[in-house]
Amino acid sequence: MGMTATQKILAAHAGLDCVSPGQLIEARLDVVMGNDITIALAVPEFRKAGAAHVFDKDKVVVVLDHFAPNKDIKAAMQCKTCREFARENHLKYFYDVGRMGIEHALLPEQGIVAPGELIIGGDSHTCTYGALGAFSTGVGSTDLAMGMAVGENWFKVPSALRFRLTGKLQKWVCGKDVMLHIIGLIGVDGALYRSMEFCGGGVAELSMDDRFTIANMAIEAGAKNAFFPVDQTCRSYLAEHCRKTWKAFEADKDAEYEKTYDIDLSSIRPTVAFPHLPSNTRTIDEVGLVELDQVFIGSCTNGRLEDMAMAASVLKGRHVHDRLRVIVIPATPSIYLECMQKGYLRIFMEAGCAVSTPTCGPCLGGHMGLLAAGEKCLSTTNRNFVGRMGHVDSEVYLCSPAVAAASAVTGRITDPAKLSMETL
Repeated sequence: MGMTATQKILAAHAGLDCVSPGQLIEARLDVVMGNDITIALAVPEFRKAGAAHVFDKDKVVVVLDHFAPNKDIKAAMQCKTCREFARENHLKYFYDVGRMGIEHALLPEQGIVAPGELIIGGDSHTCTYGALGAFSTGVGSTDLAMGMAVGENWFKVPSALRFRLTGKLQKWVCGKDVMLHIIGLIGVDGALYRSMEFCGGGVAELSMDDRFTIANMAIEAGAKNAFFPVDQTCRSYLAEHCRKTWKAFEADKDAEYEKTYDIDLSSIRPTVAFPHLPSNTRTIDEVGLVELDQVFIGSCTNGRLEDMAMAASVLKGRHVHDRLRVIVIPATPSIYLECMQKGYLRIFMEAGCAVSTPTCGPCLGGHMGLLAAGEKCLSTTNRNFVGRMGHVDSEVYLCSPAVAAASAVTGRITDPAKLSMETL
């Protein structure tokens, strides 16, 4: 029986010729990543296990991005724990305020993750790196601590779902719409502990930013990981960002999948997830009247350069509706600088947006944009659970940067293709 690409990566890291779904394996790790929340929780477990130092100072990555710049004394203490741990272990990759960006945008940009690698992270959206042809998945802080200590973890080999992409995206449609469409189709548990593997001619029509977004939200369908093939688009990205030696893996022709979904990219419309699940989706044509209090553009899902460019193209020469507030957060310092050089930051600020330093902040209801009771936020983030961005009586709607920017102008959820008519 053939193996999927995910299964091949796991077999290689376990030192086995083959693996099968459900098999328990012990595999070596190429990268172990944590943030200011999860490292602070993992350090006591690391010490309790008797570990004197990390298994490899060049393979453990710490990014202070959730509550940094520190929002309160507790966050300051968490970050202090991370700083001390990073210094004690002489970590090569430690990103503090001024250098840090949102981890899942930062690691690919900095060339820390590569195809064929096995990566764990103390954050559920670690599955993002599957866009580069890696196996990457989120773990709890105890597994994170053991991974940092010994460079290995236990895994149960996942079965796989295949998503065969065809066609080409319409204008104003991007990777976020694709993944919301898929999650709406299969549900938040539709890929539970499975690998979501993408293939087909439509993959070539997706930019790397599209792929990062799609892989990022695999966890919102319950998946263990996502996987994209290493094609020319990916190779070009790696040539610019990554100096590692890497190996690409491909699925065998006789690999087994539990189910295959055929997705025609040309048929996908801008899509919005209504409260309180990412699977509660409607196309922009089905939305109706939803008036807003806040719009947020950013996060590890949609804070990359293409996202900023898309939002800026909509907001240029327009102004934010006077009833709401708009927060824009580029995901990394490099993206922030490119936005500055390309004039996007000026467009945002002249439109009436608040532009912030890179941080996860508002996405998880951390800081810099929390919602009050009864408020509605349209957000380019990945989750809209009850209380996700603030008060339990607030509501979060998920969308693409284009829909977010158009809606910022009108004050209600709006199709960017109809914005010119809406604002005449």
